[in-house]
Amino acid sequence: MAYVISDDCTACGTCIDECPSEAIHEGDIYKIDPDACIDCGACADVCPVEAISPE
Repeated sequence: MAYVISDDCTACGTCIDECPSEAIHEGDIYKIDPDACIDCGACADVCPVEAISPE
């Protein structure tokens, strides 16, 4: 089960540096590649707007 980023994402970039598998990609709303996500939750722990959650 991969993590997903909701429309609440502000594209602040905080999560990208935390992802050990480089599964997060930039955009107006960031996206997590479900095939690359290792379900560690590091991104969700640092998201300032709580836009990241388990799928």
